Amino acid sequence: MTATSLGRRLVTCLLNVSEARREDLVESVAKAALYDSEGIRRDGTTVLNIFNDHDYNRSVITIVASIESIREAVLSACVKACELFDMRTHSGVHPCLGAVDLVPIYPLGEDVGIEDCAQESCAIARGLTQRVPGTSVFLFGWADSPLQRGLAQRRKEMGWFKKTPDLNSVRVCIGPVPQKRFGLTGVGSSPYVMNCNVTIDTQDLTIGRKIATAIRESNLGGLPGVQVLALPHEGAVEIACNVESVPGRPLHQMSETSPWPSFSIGGQPYCHVPASLISARVAELAGRHGVGTKGTALVGFTPIECRGLAELALSRQIAEFWKEQKKGVHCLLPVDSCNRLRHSLRPL
Repeated sequence: MTATSLGRRLVTCLLNVSEARREDLVESVAKAALYDSEGIRRDGTTVLNIFNDHDYNRSVITIVASIESIREAVLSACVKACELFDMRTHSGVHPCLGAVDLVPIYPLGEDVGIEDCAQESCAIARGLTQRVPGTSVFLFGWADSPLQRGLAQRRKEMGWFKKTPDLNSVRVCIGPVPQKRFGLTGVGSSPYVMNCNVTIDTQDLTIGRKIATAIRESNLGGLPGVQVLALPHEGAVEIACNVESVPGRPLHQMSETSPWPSFSIGGQPYCHVPASLISARVAELAGRHGVGTKGTALVGFTPIECRGLAELALSRQIAEFWKEQKKGVHCLLPVDSCNRLRHSLRPL
């Protein structure tokens, strides 16, 4: 544990909300995580990044706090989102079920276990349904005890991948039958999940789906921990990947020259496929169809970068850190790491 993180027991929530076209309202949700109803800042809490995607009409807000503080920060943000966003008028390319679509809690170091995050996830789920009557929740990952079903499986069970999901038929974990206004929210915990999107220079979704199938973990030759969709995006096709951290250390690099990032939680080693490998594999597969790639974007950060930036933001007492990133703030991290961070905050 470093000096800046001493006593902080950091965790993060990559809060997914079904709105991106009204960026001022999304910022209001982020600020609700940082300040109480009287405008007083919550100590030891920061928002590192807000990633807005207008085509998807979806935003990801990276909230970091101690395990003791994350519940109130995330709940306040969720309540604000439910107040501002209405699924009855929502439209976007990306699949979604709820105004607050996803609330994952991830540990950011050895000093917090996944079980701790699972307990907080369950408390957040209960708290949301109590504070916003009519909201409904399904649990995933370690919060889904004792089955610990993964997010992809739970989303499939809830109908998340369908164009017109039938909310009346789903079995929620907490709350009533989902209402059209709020929809259905997924809450859970796991080792860190990174989001990496690669755009291919075509409008042919058939090609995109073939690439998605080829790199999906569940298929022969797929990449470990990668869950993927091919979606139309800004006149092209985006290969949108959830990159789960997988137990152990990589036994091989799968022809990748860069090492796989690794970390540990409670003494258990984890690693994840680097974005560079995903990008290279997509480019290779697209090239077989005579198609190039237009760029790669990380939605937020890798787990190591998230930890480093969180320590930086909290040591400087910067609450609205996403604004500092937009200004090009000089990081205290190594130069190559800072370059990667600036690179990851926007599509290439």
